[in-house]
Amino acid sequence: MWQGEEHRLVTRKAAPLSDFARLMRRLSIDGPLLGSVILICAFGLVILYSAVGESTRLTVNQFVRLGIAIVAMLLVAQISPDFLRRWTPWAYVAGLILLLLVLVTGEVGQGARRWLNIGIRFQPSEMMKLAVPMAAAWYLHDRPIPPRAGQLLIIVAMIFVPTLLIARQPDLGTALLIAASGIIVIVLAGLPVRLMIALAVLAVPGALVLWNYMQDYQKQRVLTLLNPDSDPLGAGYNIIQSKIAIGSGGLFGKGWTNGSQAQLEFLPERDTDFIFAVMGEEFGLLGVLALLVLYVFVIGRGLWIATQAHDTYSRLLAGSISLTFFVYVFVNTAMVSGLIPVVGVPLPLVSFGGTSMVTLMAGFGILMSIHSDRKLLPH
Repeated sequence: MWQGEEHRLVTRKAAPLSDFARLMRRLSIDGPLLGSVILICAFGLVILYSAVGESTRLTVNQFVRLGIAIVAMLLVAQISPDFLRRWTPWAYVAGLILLLLVLVTGEVGQGARRWLNIGIRFQPSEMMKLAVPMAAAWYLHDRPIPPRAGQLLIIVAMIFVPTLLIARQPDLGTALLIAASGIIVIVLAGLPVRLMIALAVLAVPGALVLWNYMQDYQKQRVLTLLNPDSDPLGAGYNIIQSKIAIGSGGLFGKGWTNGSQAQLEFLPERDTDFIFAVMGEEFGLLGVLALLVLYVFVIGRGLWIATQAHDTYSRLLAGSISLTFFVYVFVNTAMVSGLIPVVGVPLPLVSFGGTSMVTLMAGFGILMSIHSDRKLLPH
């Protein structure tokens, strides 16, 4: 009789977990993905509080933006992949129109014309971070994989038209990220290795051509990467201070809000592009590794969802969203560490900002939608 009572008690305790799992499935929420993303955001708020000089107002503002982004993620998760696929061409065309409007009537800030103000001030380029890979995946959905040469040319045009429009703003960092998101779709579609090698070889003369069209400050960033000590108080100042901050953190860091580079304002853009250096100084190598592990889990979860998707559109889109997120993380951390030129890419889910946070969360919502759609398939 005792064993029967024990069994009933265990059953009663397990029931809420089952109900919770059913609720998560009904809301199209992937628990592991949501949990890891929220952990990164919580870690980001802790770091940001220190980076903004312990400003409660700015930290609360970021918390509100984070709440809006999470709501956007949950809403997008309710949209089926089939619905997204049907509306993808319209979203892509709308994005191109908005980019053209930016070049004509956009607001100028920090020397670039990147914003539209239609009651809400936003960057249309953020929209294209999702619209471009969605459009490439949409085009390949009902076509043979790998794509033929003619199809590749069409996809390349779909990718590089918005890329060039964004580069004209100028916003070279975002333009390169959007180009990468579309190229990832092509690679995942089975681009032959020989063609990838040929494109890599062609990238060398292509880089020389690009150099002639780059702004003077963009050229200076590349030259500074090669020799940052050539102008330690000018062009090389940012990266020198960033490496000092990361190196001085050691294994365990100096402690939360105790980073001298950030608190004494030696480190520039410490709440946006260089917030990774703040974390390295205050939390040390162990803190950096903890955040990178969370990032790797999110990327791995996204790639697993891609492998479980039931159609070409969902597989290519989920794979592109996941690997593009990896590119964001890599570019920011490598930039702050002095491995690549400074391109103005924030650390995802950690840096201060609103539009980019919503875009990232919407991408995770798409991943959850694709995962939920897989569960609805008959076995």
